[in-house]
Amino acid sequence: MSDVFQQALAETLPMLKQIKNGFGPKVSASEQSLAALRSLATEATKAAKSTAVAPAPVAKPAPAETKPSLPPQITIVAETPADAPSISPVWTWETLEAAALNCTKCEHLVRSRTQVVFGVGNRNAELMFVGEAPGADEDLQGEPFVGKAGQLLTKIIQAMGYSRDDVYIANILKCRPDMPPGSTGNRKPKPEEMQTCIPWLEQQIALVKPKAMVALGATAVEGLLGSNGPVGKMRGKWFEFRGIPVMATYHPAYLLRNQLISEKRKVWEDMLQVLERLERPISEKQRRFFTQSA
Repeated sequence: MSDVFQQALAETLPMLKQIKNGFGPKVSASEQSLAALRSLATEATKAAKSTAVAPAPVAKPAPAETKPSLPPQITIVAETPADAPSISPVWTWETLEAAALNCTKCEHLVRSRTQVVFGVGNRNAELMFVGEAPGADEDLQGEPFVGKAGQLLTKIIQAMGYSRDDVYIANILKCRPDMPPGSTGNRKPKPEEMQTCIPWLEQQIALVKPKAMVALGATAVEGLLGSNGPVGKMRGKWFEFRGIPVMATYHPAYLLRNQLISEKRKVWEDMLQVLERLERPISEKQRRFFTQSA
């Protein structure tokens, strides 16, 4: 069996598993079929080994001084989405959006939501912003970042030299987290909710193929990077999500609560790093935003 066929089998199995778990086009992928593919892959590997040409015998060197053997190399398996290999899209934009808008995986969120908030912007954008979850305004309008925090994000995007339509904006969660009856405000998404919903975002990222992403706030950082540490200690640094550079920074809602110019400057310094990474022109006026000389 050829090397090309072996490689095709290796690439097909993970995709079939993802499709079987509900994040791909509807196809039949029974356990028997997957087992048969695994068997073919195993047989192909054995056949390749059995037909390999044995190397010519090499004379044994003279005995050398005995040294303690090194411990075997340990293979570390990635446990977070950030460390996993890049994803190939298994949907088109049309099929992905249609499936996400009709998702019923979290029954409690289905009961409480007005609608699914998919994403908005340029689907070929070089820059993507990832937030936490829809709030009340987003739940009503069906678009991420349209409330007060969203209006501030739009101003940040414009200050960077983009329009809102130039970038792509999405959230870790596509549904607004439910709240107890009579309560107001928003709650942080639960880990199990993020784990259930993150494949939708992963497919959006795979389709957009951004050159850089900005993780807005602690929940976005946790969902993308698997870290629940303080954003204040992570902001201003570059991380990677499946090979894509990610800048962690504060959520715009944080700036609405904390009006200190020093905090605004921190976020702007993060955005300047993003612009530099994308090789975008930066004027002296932009560099002085939120400083004493601005």
